[in-house]
Amino acid sequence: VGRYARGALQQAGLWPAVQAKMISTQNVRQSLDYVARGEVDAGFVYATDAQAMSARVQRAFQVPVAGGIAYPLAMVKTSRNAAEAKRFIAFVRSAQGQAILHRHGFGSP
Repeated sequence: VGRYARGALQQAGLWPAVQAKMISTQNVRQSLDYVARGEVDAGFVYATDAQAMSARVQRAFQVPVAGGIAYPLAMVKTSRNAAEAKRFIAFVRSAQGQAILHRHGFGSP
């Protein structure tokens, strides 16, 4: 269980009831794989990851996370491809880039 799921369970007062039943994975993708293969009954994964595997997993509910989950987009200061990086960032922030992100379950910044 990652920090977002644990925090939400603790906030809801459910952590003590489920803690002993939890298994740890290396990352959220491994959790998603376990669910997709039927090795576990349920798992906490990002909605965007579940959406990418919607043919094999079903999203049961959304866990409220204080402050939301952010995916930063940044350019490395010492990039040898600064112009391309700036163009990519501009594309991601454009209407077309935002439409692609929304289609895959991401919200706007």
